[in-house]
Amino acid sequence: MPILRSAKKRMRQDQKKRLRNQSVKKQTKTSIKKLKELIDEGKKNEAKKSLPHVLSLIDKTVVKGVWHKNKAARIKSRLTKKLN
Repeated sequence: MPILRSAKKRMRQDQKKRLRNQSVKKQTKTSIKKLKELIDEGKKNEAKKSLPHVLSLIDKTVVKGVWHKNKAARIKSRLTKKLN
């Protein structure tokens, strides 16, 4: 356990950030999985409708600092390539 006041505060902040990052990451990953399932099932129209939502979620994870921008670009590219 930290002894200094600043270290205690940093620990609290890190815990909050970790929880926030986990929720953002989980939401994004589940939406990506659902989109992949739609593509695999052959429901292209539904997949095309949900693609912008998934891409915006991926962009939000980058803005919030959860994912690196290159990782997001790679995932977005693969998703659109798989859909087309």
